[in-house]
Amino acid sequence: MPLSVARLFAGVLLASNLSLLAYGQELSAFPSATSKKGLQVEDVDDAIALGVKHAAFNLSVPSLISETPRDDDILWAHRGTTLRINAHYLASQTRRIKAMTDSGALVYLIVLNISGAHPDAQSALVHPAYDSSSPNGIGAFNTQTDSGARTFMAAMAFLADHFGRVTKPPKTEDDSRQAALEEWPNGRVVGYIIGNEVNSHWWWYNMGEIAIDDFVEQYESTVRLAAQAIHEHAPWARVYLSLEHHWSVRYSPANPLRSFPARDFLTKFAQVARSHGDFDWHIAFHPYPENLFDPEFWKDRQATWSMDTAKITFKNLKVLSDFLERDAMLHEGLPRRIILSEQGFHTPEGKNGEKTQAAAYCYAYRIADELPLVDAFILHRHIDHPKEGGLALGLWRFDERTGKRTSKKLIYDAFQKADSSDWEAAFDFALPIVGLTDWENAGRPPFEEPR
Repeated sequence: MPLSVARLFAGVLLASNLSLLAYGQELSAFPSATSKKGLQVEDVDDAIALGVKHAAFNLSVPSLISETPRDDDILWAHRGTTLRINAHYLASQTRRIKAMTDSGALVYLIVLNISGAHPDAQSALVHPAYDSSSPNGIGAFNTQTDSGARTFMAAMAFLADHFGRVTKPPKTEDDSRQAALEEWPNGRVVGYIIGNEVNSHWWWYNMGEIAIDDFVEQYESTVRLAAQAIHEHAPWARVYLSLEHHWSVRYSPANPLRSFPARDFLTKFAQVARSHGDFDWHIAFHPYPENLFDPEFWKDRQATWSMDTAKITFKNLKVLSDFLERDAMLHEGLPRRIILSEQGFHTPEGKNGEKTQAAAYCYAYRIADELPLVDAFILHRHIDHPKEGGLALGLWRFDERTGKRTSKKLIYDAFQKADSSDWEAAFDFALPIVGLTDWENAGRPPFEEPR
């Protein structure tokens, strides 16, 4: 973003919603969950039955904003910019988020700029360097122009207001379930993930071919604006960077302008943020196995215990945690928090395919559960998807002919019991598959490698 635009919003008070602050410190702090078990939810009723504690949903900002006026649009004014909010899209999102909030889950939004949702190619949201040949049609947010920055910030402020609106808490000391539900009339969003896998931006956050330093400058401005707008209305909420598992290497080895190593990206992002005045940002990481079609991540060869590891998968997830504890990565003396916001395990063909998938989940859950900086392990997917390149990552199978889910896989039971008192009995089958005799210290190296 041009410096003038960044400075335009630099004075935003991060916790300015006095009605929230009046309710007490508990509404200014990030809420806690009873476990790390999470899911990218497709069927809300099933997610509630599964006992999901962290729910993630995609949200398309272009779908939220009506560029073609409708009679039932909601008008939202923010710092001189007025948006028309698509009431139908908002209602569909609110129903899901409200239901998961009422169940006790923490809800996160993956905030996307999906190009196909732009009825007007000249939309203020479209990044000036967006390349329409981008494989997945997901662009970077335009915070390079004044109108783009204002539109983006207004949209983020609207989401934080709508999904952070609090009714008057009960005056009695009885903290009943019903009283708690009444506090969040639209549901509550606690985390906003800005974009998707931005270190492989050509595919998932496109702003054309661009050098890492230029990309980081622009993305840092976008995340900063998001944090400022969100914290006006939801001071407890966290803002996350989204990164995939390429750590010291990049996804496109022959083209440094289309992807970057996550380690280099994080290092530069922290430097840029600090140079502009550090702020509270966190990590949404995707530690898929090195081969997405092979769930046996414990055999990954590109995942080592060195800070120079090519990839970070569940096998060496502690490397990420250790990296964030370095002085250069700290914020106010504390490490950034981690959510694992998208990762899953393919179901290989053959009689043992479902068992291998389920065992991978069991092992991964124990690893995530042992790492103090990891707040959530959000599984992808809920249901197999026919257009995911042949991957079968779901808890449920899907029938393309009927367009409906069919049967639960073995992973379903393991997922349901992962945070229950009888998790060990549910997970025992996995021990010989993953090569362990018990789950103690599951996420630590079996031997020390030079760092």
